[in-house]
Amino acid sequence: MFWRILKRLLQANRGRLVTVLLALGAGAAVTAALLNLQVDAEERLTREFRSFGANVVVAPRAAEAGGGATLDEAVLQRVPRQFQSAPVAAVPFLYLVADVSDSDAALRKVVPAVIAGTQLEGLARVGPGWRIAPASPLALAGAHCLVGARVAAQFAARPGEKLLLRLDGREETCVVSGIVSAGGTEDNQVFVDLTAAQRLAAQPGRVSLIQVSVAGTPQGIESFLGQLAAALPGASVRGVRQFSDAEARLYERIRGLLVATVALILVLTGLCVMAAMTNAAMERTHDVGLMKALGGPVDRVLRLFLAEAAILGVAGGILGAAAGIALSVWLGQAVFGVAARPRLIVYPVSVALTMLVAVAGAFPLRRLASVKPADIFRGDS
Repeated sequence: MFWRILKRLLQANRGRLVTVLLALGAGAAVTAALLNLQVDAEERLTREFRSFGANVVVAPRAAEAGGGATLDEAVLQRVPRQFQSAPVAAVPFLYLVADVSDSDAALRKVVPAVIAGTQLEGLARVGPGWRIAPASPLALAGAHCLVGARVAAQFAARPGEKLLLRLDGREETCVVSGIVSAGGTEDNQVFVDLTAAQRLAAQPGRVSLIQVSVAGTPQGIESFLGQLAAALPGASVRGVRQFSDAEARLYERIRGLLVATVALILVLTGLCVMAAMTNAAMERTHDVGLMKALGGPVDRVLRLFLAEAAILGVAGGILGAAAGIALSVWLGQAVFGVAARPRLIVYPVSVALTMLVAVAGAFPLRRLASVKPADIFRGDS
């Protein structure tokens, strides 16, 4: 009998039924779209900020006091290669200042420059935003090097030409494989293979620091810093604050804006449902009076109307959430240039929120509990 009455309640006024479904569906659609964008924004911001380079640096403790201390190259093997199922990129660097000259013995020009010994094939992992011309360097190992744009301009160096590096009587020769344009201090450096830089500096097996690029939320990166510092007690592990702090502030602002918008949409949806349910309460006064006169308990009568509201909320949420996730994919493409990924967790959350709003919007039906059958039959209400 409960389900028969409930079916009749849903079919009694189809105009109001459609109105409530449209309100709940629209609210669910906007809610799902914004929630999906919020979840997707965290991963997208993390990925975009990684294009600025490494966000963690491992350096010798003595370097904090201005010394020229170095690390054992074996420290690199103790840096995790994965964190929270995401790959971690770690690239060592050995810095020194040496005299750089071109290969033309007759017109040889000597310029002091910073030499950065590193794993050339790993530069793209800590400097993904760097431009290297040509796009496919001739080689990235052995006696080859990448030259910063400002250093290359001093020699009018082009890919394929040779450079001579000299320090304290030690020499290394490298072939220019590409010109690096990073827009920072890297444009004043010459990147060579790590072993070549170690030979030139007479520091075999040593590195100046290790740059690490790890993806994750600001809280996750702080956790990674703690774990790495515990694994490397003899080194200084610190985050690049201008990246992590800016990422945290930007994400918090985006999340705050989206959460506030979702809350506003849910409140407006609840008001629409409340208006429809107020009209329903007025129409059903006589029905409730008859139910109570036949011995129907007040709580059972109210459960009928709350079940009706819950069913409408679930139906509106299912339809609206599906449309909202599709909307978020389009919005991601329009705003970020990359379609947002549909997040399955958003769907049940949106449906649950819509159902709760529908039940909360049915608050006016509580006034039916005060209906007195005698007043109804006398025509007083």
